[in-house]
Amino acid sequence: MDNQSKIILIAGPTASGKSNFAVKLAKEIDGEIINADSMQVYRQLKILTARPDKKAQNNIRHHLYGIVNINKNFSTGTWLKLAVSKIKEIRKRKKVPIVVGGTGLYFQSLINGLVKIPNISIKLRKKIRLMQKRYGQKKFYKKLIKLDPKVKNKFDPRDTQRSIRAFEIKTHTKVSMYDWLNKTEPIFNKKAFIKFYVNFERSKLIKRIQKRTENMIKEGGIQEVAKFNKLRIKKDKSINKVIGIDELTKYLNNQIKIKQAEELIAIKTRQYAKRQTTWARSRMIEWTKIEPQQLSSTIKKINKSSLKLDQLI
Repeated sequence: MDNQSKIILIAGPTASGKSNFAVKLAKEIDGEIINADSMQVYRQLKILTARPDKKAQNNIRHHLYGIVNINKNFSTGTWLKLAVSKIKEIRKRKKVPIVVGGTGLYFQSLINGLVKIPNISIKLRKKIRLMQKRYGQKKFYKKLIKLDPKVKNKFDPRDTQRSIRAFEIKTHTKVSMYDWLNKTEPIFNKKAFIKFYVNFERSKLIKRIQKRTENMIKEGGIQEVAKFNKLRIKKDKSINKVIGIDELTKYLNNQIKIKQAEELIAIKTRQYAKRQTTWARSRMIEWTKIEPQQLSSTIKKINKSSLKLDQLI
């Protein structure tokens, strides 16, 4: 397999069956799987983040799952560096890299490259972080929009990490983060990518989310959150974005009943799935959309010997 061999990308909303599809595909085409989910990179909270266990991995090699401690933040740039390294390793073994997950920014960086923004001094970064802490996220975001109007509606206003980063970049370089993003250069030939998006009907996805939430609690989600809370992780760490922490903490503190916690988790997961779908609608236009009933037939179409994946587009 030469340097222009294919890299398969599988995206889709949470609970859409992406991981299972990736495993079945990997078995068919002799592939290895690379994680593209920003929460599944963490070692802890494997139940809440729905990280594939050994049984689900089905003897297929999986990479970049459970590699970071929860007291660390993990950037898109760090993921990209590791993912590129893994893709090259997998290709050397004459296997097919299959990148699967729900973090749109990871896929965007892999396809288009990541911008090389000039280094920002620790002094300035510290100053902006303290400013964010002093104002609170809501007020800080409003200040960011005044400073850099181009970031409006580009990410969740509650995302402190990205808000701070955008503020740092505009303050230091006088150029919007999104103008910098337009200067990116791809790492791989764009023709190397075969892109699938698992397109689940909303009503069916809601049922799957409900089932996943129930299983998460049955399989030890409550105990996982109890252990997590004992670690007293700082609130500014990325891991705190994991759905289920707040709700199950309230249950553990006798503030709500378990059924209420379950319903709140399901609601928040549905909202997250909707945001993923909205992202895909505007930024994954050219991806091949696959309905759930087409997953098995898509796998069967693939010719293992010649890997003519282009025929699937």
